[in-house]
Amino acid sequence: MSGKDPKDMRPATRVANAGRRKEWTGPVVNTPVWRASTHLYEAEAARKAAGKSNADGGFFYGRRGAPTQWSLAEALTQIEPGAHGTVLYPSGVAAIAGALMAVLRPGDRLLMTDNAYDPSRSMATGLLKRFGITYEFFDPLDLDAYAKLFDEPVKAVWLESPGSLTMEVCDVPALTAIARENGAVSLIDNTWASSLGFAALEHGCDIVMMSLSKHVGGHSDLMMGSASAGERWYRALRRTSQELGQVVSPDDAALAGRGLRTMAIRLEKSTASAARIAEWLSKHPQIAQVMCPMLPDDSAHALWKRDFTGGCGLFSFVLSSDDAEASGKVADALQLFGIGYSWGGFESLALPIFPHDHRAAMVSPTKPAGEAGARPAIRLSIGLEDTDDLIADLAQALEKLDNQ
Repeated sequence: MSGKDPKDMRPATRVANAGRRKEWTGPVVNTPVWRASTHLYEAEAARKAAGKSNADGGFFYGRRGAPTQWSLAEALTQIEPGAHGTVLYPSGVAAIAGALMAVLRPGDRLLMTDNAYDPSRSMATGLLKRFGITYEFFDPLDLDAYAKLFDEPVKAVWLESPGSLTMEVCDVPALTAIARENGAVSLIDNTWASSLGFAALEHGCDIVMMSLSKHVGGHSDLMMGSASAGERWYRALRRTSQELGQVVSPDDAALAGRGLRTMAIRLEKSTASAARIAEWLSKHPQIAQVMCPMLPDDSAHALWKRDFTGGCGLFSFVLSSDDAEASGKVADALQLFGIGYSWGGFESLALPIFPHDHRAAMVSPTKPAGEAGARPAIRLSIGLEDTDDLIADLAQALEKLDNQ
């Protein structure tokens, strides 16, 4: 590997080289899997010296990791512009909890985007509430209403862009600027775009979280999360993670490190395929709306084009049917799409969704204001299959719905 700093490389080169310094890899290409709970010291003096440092690269105890985990954390830091360090967690939800608990204290107030991932919402209404933290959901597209929420003290703001299920893109620089002016910390779930598609820290966020189970892993065979930040909040993340005893398996870290090497090319393929499929669906008579910011006529496209350098294979669409079971019927008729949670893997997935059940401040696109019911909707995760085959599969499933 070249001695050039990966941060100075273009994205595709960066993911191929990040975290591969010789201290981690030795004479081989990939970092070996270090399985160890106990680290041994040559002498008592060495043990005492090890306790004075708390940084990746210093052997201490298995809970603090070894080269397999350190290599992955360093790689994620090197591909995240503006990051000082990265903390690994055993799942994406663990990363959400760890990031929020690193920032919030009893009595603090949290603002959470109303289109956040459901486990993020549950974190506010459940765990954090039990710790005496108050919360309020806000419409991330209404900047004026959002700004008024700071009339009362706010400690942290949780963002997600595009929003979960319905794919709204919010003005992250504007939202984080208002938060900063009022002394609040901005956190964002950046799993959809990853650091390759959206440089969250450079757009004003203080902490950026990702579910590594998705694009980084890329093969639907591991659970892991991460949080990256500048020096101040990285230290808080690391301290809180260690206090909670968080640790990731070296075997999973090795899988994530391997997946990272092909993430750029996988994202390029799935993004192009998703954009083409979304365009095809937008012209289909059975489709009422396609929610995909990569489409030029999508209401979120202008902000996405301004702030993002890439996309992914995840988007949603709304059926024109009044049958509440229509989305399930389409999913059942699909042959190349599995039905399941998660996304970002090599395989395509279709999931019937009900975003109107997860809104407090926003009107769900599937349930417009004034309408009594909600239209059936489906979230697609486009994998690495041939695009024409996926379109043909969607066509036959929608045709069956038309004939019922």
